[in-house]
Amino acid sequence: MAEKKLLVVQVAALSADIAQRLGNVSGLGDFAPMQAAFPAVTCTAQASFRTGQPAAQHGMIANGVYTDRLKKIMFWEQAASLVEGPRIWDDFRAQGGRVGLMFWQQSLGERADLIVSPRPIHKHSGGMIQDVYTEPRGLYATLCEKVGGRFNLMNYWGPLASRKSTDWIVESICAVMDMPEQAPDLLLTYLPHMDYDLQRHGTEHKRVDVAIRQMAGYLGRLAGQAKKCGYEILIAGDYAITDVSEGAVFPNGALRTADLFFTQSVKGMAYPDFFASRAFAMVDHEVAHVYTRDEAARDEARAVLAELVGIESVLDREAQRALEIDHPLSGDLVLVAADGYWFAYPWWTDRAEAPDFASHVDIHNKPGFDPCELFFGWPPGSVSQDTTKVRGSHGRTGPSREVAWASSVDLGQPSDTAALGRAVQAWLGA
Repeated sequence: MAEKKLLVVQVAALSADIAQRLGNVSGLGDFAPMQAAFPAVTCTAQASFRTGQPAAQHGMIANGVYTDRLKKIMFWEQAASLVEGPRIWDDFRAQGGRVGLMFWQQSLGERADLIVSPRPIHKHSGGMIQDVYTEPRGLYATLCEKVGGRFNLMNYWGPLASRKSTDWIVESICAVMDMPEQAPDLLLTYLPHMDYDLQRHGTEHKRVDVAIRQMAGYLGRLAGQAKKCGYEILIAGDYAITDVSEGAVFPNGALRTADLFFTQSVKGMAYPDFFASRAFAMVDHEVAHVYTRDEAARDEARAVLAELVGIESVLDREAQRALEIDHPLSGDLVLVAADGYWFAYPWWTDRAEAPDFASHVDIHNKPGFDPCELFFGWPPGSVSQDTTKVRGSHGRTGPSREVAWASSVDLGQPSDTAALGRAVQAWLGA
C-alpha cells in the first residue's frame, strides 16, 4: 500500500477573485493564484492537470472534438483515450499506489483503479435512462446505499442544475475515502455547482454569494473527512468566469452569410452540412475552433471573422503555437472573444429554421457548447434559445483571469494548471 494519500478537489469556476470571497476554508490558509490552462474550459484543464502538459501535447483543445474523417463535431465524449500522453500518476501506480477519478471528464477506460462517471443511456424513442458508470462495477449500488439515493443527472446540467449535484458528489467522495479496501491513494474529484449560477447571473449576483457559501461548507466537509481518513488535500480551480456585458458572437452565422457554411433543409429546419461546408466554427464559451476545407477557404473565413464585433483575435497556427494549443485537432483558425463577449453556435436568425436539438438539452450533438441549456424556454419543457440570458462565460486566460489553489502539502509555486499537475507528480514520487 502506498504511504502517501492525496485528495484532489477540482472546483468549477474557482477563480482567484472567487477564492477571496470563499475565505480560509478547510484550514489550508490563503489560496494562491496561478494561470489557467488555455483554453480555460473543463476538459482542457483536467487533461492538463492529469498529464502535466498543455493542449498542444494532450490534444483536449476544447470540451468538444471535430473528427475530419467523420466530418462530425462531438462534445463531452468520455473516452480516456482522447487525452494523449502519460499520466502524472503512472509511476506512482506502477509502484503500488491506487488511483481513482470521480466525476472527471474523459475517465472511461482510464488507467486507474476506481472510476465514477455519469453515463446515461439515450433511448431511441427520446429521453434517457439515468445511470452512473463505475469501476469496480458494483460500486454505484454501494454509493447509492451510503449516500441515500441515486445520482440525478438533471441536477448536474440543464435548467434544473443545482447544488444537489454537489451534495451527492461530496457524500460519495466521503464514502469512498472511508472504504478501506477500495479507497484510492490518489483520488481526483470535481465539484460543479458554483459554475451554474456564475453562468446564469454573473459574478456579483446574490445567488452567487449563496453558492460560494455552500462551496465553503462542502470543502470543509471534504477536508474533515480527508483528515479523518489519512489524506492530504489539494483544492484547485479550473477556470475563471467573468461577466458577459456585451453578448454573444455568432461566427457560424457570419460564415453562412458568406457562403462558407452550408446547411441542409429538413422540414424547414436548417441542419449543418459539414460535408459540403468550406468553413465552420466549433464554439466553446470564449474560444472557437474554425475548420476550413482548404487554404482559400481559410483566408476567406479569416477575412469574414476579423470583421465581427466581439472577436479579440484570430489565431493562425503560428499564433496557436505561442499559446501551446497547436495540436492537429485544433482549428485552422482559433477565435478568442473580446472581453464581455462569448461565442454561440447558432447559424440561423429565423427561429423556424432552428434544428430540433436547439430546444433541448443535447450536449453531445450540438456543434458547440450551449449555456442556454441552463434556462427553461418556450414552450414549457424546452430549453431557452435566448443568448441574452447568459451572464457569465470563460475560456480566455490572462492576469485578470487567474484560478486559485491551496494544499495541505508543499507543492512549490506552480505557474499554471499543468505545472500544478507536475508538482503533484513530483510529490507522489518523492
